[in-house]
Amino acid sequence: MRIGFDAKRAFHNTTGLGNYSRDLIRILYEYFPEEDYYLYTTKPKKVDRLDGSKFTEVLPHSKFWKKFSSIWRQGPVTRQIEKDSIELYHGLSGEIPRNLKKTGAKSVVTIHDLIFVRYPKLYSFFDRKIHFNKFKYAVNHADKIIAISEQTKRDIVKFLKIDPSKITVIYQGCHAVFKEEASEIQRMAVKQKYNLPDQFILNVGTIEERKNLLSIVKAIKDIDICLVVAGRKTNYFDTVQEYIETHQLQDKVKFLESVVLKDLAILYQMAEIFVYPSIFEGFGIPIIEALYSKTPVVTTKGGVFPEAGGPNSIYVEPNNIKQLTIEIDALLQDKLRRKQIAEKSYAFVQKFNDEGIANAIMNLYKQLV
Repeated sequence: MRIGFDAKRAFHNTTGLGNYSRDLIRILYEYFPEEDYYLYTTKPKKVDRLDGSKFTEVLPHSKFWKKFSSIWRQGPVTRQIEKDSIELYHGLSGEIPRNLKKTGAKSVVTIHDLIFVRYPKLYSFFDRKIHFNKFKYAVNHADKIIAISEQTKRDIVKFLKIDPSKITVIYQGCHAVFKEEASEIQRMAVKQKYNLPDQFILNVGTIEERKNLLSIVKAIKDIDICLVVAGRKTNYFDTVQEYIETHQLQDKVKFLESVVLKDLAILYQMAEIFVYPSIFEGFGIPIIEALYSKTPVVTTKGGVFPEAGGPNSIYVEPNNIKQLTIEIDALLQDKLRRKQIAEKSYAFVQKFNDEGIANAIMNLYKQLV
């Protein structure tokens, strides 16, 4: 089967959508190497985390479409898709090209979340309109829709008015590096590289309002523990930093940016607790990464979070600072409980293994082709 992918984010995004794209392409090749994989992207890759020898990378050919590559991706790419005799095209981040049906290729689109509908104040008016129109077109014109969680499926049905029978829930996994146990030498090297304390709690993700980092900072104000935050800064960082400076917490909160993947995996394993009080997610890959790292998780009550965190993670109301403080402090004081939670959660997270996800996706493709 000749399978095409919208690979823009696989080659140009280092966070959630990029990780999803790379992991899906990687595991499909690992379990189904006999298929032909074409990766359509707008520009030469910036993120080199895929073995290019295993795939056919396709860029705009003409000078005109190289200059207007973002437009090429929305529709004119279909000429190349038809030329490549693609049998199935998968839009990995909520989009498919216009007029894709004319190529004869079947289509699948993955919808990660509809946060721009649920929390419109986090987006500009024009961004909301653009996202909504792209997603609405994709779900109406794709042959099948993949939702990354039951929560996202419910939102697609509710907000985009799609028949639930058209939607298949296939969970995300995580990169294999998070499943490799680090040696003591590797841990010490990471500790020295980033000047880390002996004990710390961890938060991973873009530092933006929705991720709710400020609640963690407030929660640990009177707890004897350091918080390590690994993620890209946005304007919301200024709000967090202002609180840190006002309460003289500079020695208790450490920010790390551009952490390489292997180091990030080791950070998870070194942390006493992973704390993730996000307001809303389509799924929450950092939770999965923490569970594979055998690190207990404190995250948000309700929504998608129990789907990712399982029955043994700790759940709190995201803006209940007192409750978050109590749960963090209680876990820090009880090493045995942390160990029990980590072991049970590690057993739970095996449901997100690569083989199961790869089989589910390929089975969906074969239903169409």
